[in-house]
Amino acid sequence: MKNNAVNWFEIMVADFDRAKAFYETILGAPMEVVDCECRMALFPAEYDKGVGGCITLMDGCKPGEGGTLVYLNVEGELDAVLSRIPAAGGEVIKPRTEIPPHGFMGLFKDTEGNVVGLHSMA
Repeated sequence: MKNNAVNWFEIMVADFDRAKAFYETILGAPMEVVDCECRMALFPAEYDKGVGGCITLMDGCKPGEGGTLVYLNVEGELDAVLSRIPAAGGEVIKPRTEIPPHGFMGLFKDTEGNVVGLHSMA
């Protein structure tokens, strides 16, 4: 059996509707809501071809700076996504930064206080 280092991620949130609106706005795509033992909104992904993830509202789990850092793939759209963050209620922490030979990255703080990365090869 071949295992991947990462196969799923969850970004914890305190205000589900606010966080969902923030990510839909900056990524320019709707998120599917799933209610189970917790409340989730799934990031658009081809789950059979790679890693997927979501925002999660769950008792006992809190959002915040200094926790797990995940990077969202925004291939070819890094500048556009970064430009939408302030108006959506977030804060750009690190603007477009070259990381040769691995492309470019940026960091932002979302409406819940989570620091999240963005990655693009272009």
